[in-house]
Amino acid sequence: MAKNPIQFIEEVRLEVSKVTWPTWKEVWITTAMVVVMIALASVFFLVADQVIGWIVRTVLGLGL
Repeated sequence: MAKNPIQFIEEVRLEVSKVTWPTWKEVWITTAMVVVMIALASVFFLVADQVIGWIVRTVLGLGL
């Protein structure tokens, strides 16, 4: 059952008007939280990689 394109656009506009959009403050806060979590995860994986690499080198006798 194909709909009229104009009717479809009107329905889309109606649905979009129901959306609760975030404020700029909310956008900046959530963006900052994402950046902080990325930084923390990066540091965690860097440390984990270094520790695991040290353990592997030690077990294989490659450590100095």
